[in-house]
Formats: sequence, structure tokens, C-alpha cells
Amino acid sequence: MTSDTTDNPAYLPRIEEITLSEMLPRVFIGESIPNSAIWLTNISFRRGKNYLIEAPSGGGKSSLMSYLYGNRRDFKGKLLFNGIDTATLKLPDWQEIRRRHIAYLPQDLSLFPELTALDNVRLKNALTDQVDERRIEEWMRRLGIEGRADYPARKMSIGQQQRLAIVRALCMPFDFLLLDEPVSHLDSANNLIAAEIIAEEVARRGASVISTSVGNPILLHSAINIKL
Repeated sequence: MTSDTTDNPAYLPRIEEITLSEMLPRVFIGESIPNSAIWLTNISFRRGKNYLIEAPSGGGKSSLMSYLYGNRRDFKGKLLFNGIDTATLKLPDWQEIRRRHIAYLPQDLSLFPELTALDNVRLKNALTDQVDERRIEEWMRRLGIEGRADYPARKMSIGQQQRLAIVRALCMPFDFLLLDEPVSHLDSANNLIAAEIIAEEVARRGASVISTSVGNPILLHSAINIKL
């Protein structure tokens, strides 16, 4: 670790605030940037509030999620956790942050195709011990995929895989839950069920959701809408 002081967010009990200061993906540098509530501005995401980021394809939604998770650094400007510049963090710090503070559901879902649906979830939960098996089974039942528990993930429809990936994401500890177009293949009924489950768990933890959408947003009540 870079430090064992409370100035390091990897050691804090919570990440309370994520701030973007004059950030811009490097691929956009030199191009005409449309009006944006995020790029080249100063904006903060605070724990306890939910956010929905909407933008057309190519607007940088997935890039933003990767920046927040620390997978990429190809941007100008600053990304701050609790006021601390993440450029000062080393790989072990990011690993600790991902273990304790930030969970991420990418567009590609990152499921293990040969594992069963339930084993995909159990594998994650075995690492975190975040939720009990009864809650996992209840989430899968509410999302209508309990009958696919023993199916290989590759044999599930993309909509079923999205619902499974949501369950798996909730098995991770987090102050901020990052969801990149999490319900793009769900109908309104399943969208609403997924949103209810996420909202319940996020509220139980006193956490936040930052979700993106290109046209089918997750139906979280009281989410703050931001146009990327």
C-alpha cells in the first residue's frame, strides 16, 4: 500500500464522495465536445444518492465507468475519492478499493460461460461473504431466473444473463455500485424488479448507484439524472 494513514481512501471505512474535476477522455482531446454535465466540468457523486447518466453511443459512458473503477487512466483532469487524487494510488490501493468500496457491472457482464448461473454467483460471494444463500435465492426467484440456477450461463438469454449479473454484483461490498447499461435487454417489468432489488440493497448499505443508459434506463426512483 502507498500509505497506512487515513489520507488514503483504501483505508477509510467509507468512500463518501467521488469528484470529477475537468476530466476528459484523451480520445476527445482536440475534438468538438458537446455540452456535457460531466466532461470538462466539476461534479461530485455523494454516497447515499443514486445517479443515472444518459448519453448517446460514443459519449464516453463506458469510459467513465472504467475510470471510476480504476481500469483505465487515459483521461486528462482529476478523479478524486474523498478529495484524494486517485493518480497517487498504486495497484494494491485500487485492489483494496475494489474489495471494499466500489463494485462494477460492465456491459459485457464478465460471466463465466461454462459455470452454472448459481455457481457464477457463489464464486463471487465465496470471496466476499457479503450475502447469505437465502437472499441470493430470493433475488433469483424475484428476477425469474431461479429455474436457470443449474444452467450454464452461456445457455441463458442475454436478458437472463443481465439479471444474473445484477445478482452477482450485489454480492460485492460497495459504497458505490457502478452499473453500465445494466437493463438494456430487459422489459419494463423485469427492469422494475431489478431496480427494486438494487434499491433495497443499496439503501440497506447506505450506498449509492451510478448507472448509465443509452435509452433504456434502470427505473430507480429519485435518481439524479445527468446528461453526459
